[in-house]
Amino acid sequence: MSLFRAARFEISIARPQDLPAPDRAEIAFAGRSNAGKSSAINTLVGHTRLAFVSKTPGRTQLINIFRMNNGAALVDLPGYGYAKVPESVRKQWVALLEEYLSRRESLIGLILIMDSRHPLTPLDQQMLNWFAPTGRPIHVLLTKSDKLTRGPAIQTLAKVRKELKAWGDQITVQLFSSLKKQGMDEAEKVVAGWLEHEQAMRDGLVSMPDDLDVD
Repeated sequence: MSLFRAARFEISIARPQDLPAPDRAEIAFAGRSNAGKSSAINTLVGHTRLAFVSKTPGRTQLINIFRMNNGAALVDLPGYGYAKVPESVRKQWVALLEEYLSRRESLIGLILIMDSRHPLTPLDQQMLNWFAPTGRPIHVLLTKSDKLTRGPAIQTLAKVRKELKAWGDQITVQLFSSLKKQGMDEAEKVVAGWLEHEQAMRDGLVSMPDDLDVD
């Protein structure tokens, strides 16, 4: 069975203190509002409405946790960017994201969603520059690749990889289409590798990395 299949909704979180105990590996999904994050999660898990899809940017206002059969979790984070919300709500989102992404012990990697037609926006760059120093891996899904013909899609992939080359193996990139269900196997392989590495660290088969402070 697919690694992601049969994932089930577990809980929505509005405050960091309400997060479950960090005793299982977690893979976070982040991205600019309306970049296709919820659609990507639904496609990976094979469920049409596990993560709510909305044409209104910023509809995901909570941290939503989905539990996989192996015990690990997919964590859907609030979209960042141009959501039309009150400033007080925006500040709450920022605080929630900062606390989770910088302090969560069980977070083993970040899936960063970018619209393949508009990749590496200033906000995407900001997220990369902020999260990458934690040392955790980042995998970029260039979503909505079906909106591009083959040539431009391949060119976009090459361009993004080139611009992120300075980060070395820490950041990987692929094309992804929720509509055509393309790129699912590649994304699953990446996450499976993260989980295997995390289990190896728990078993003492590889060294634990030094903790990095992102303050």
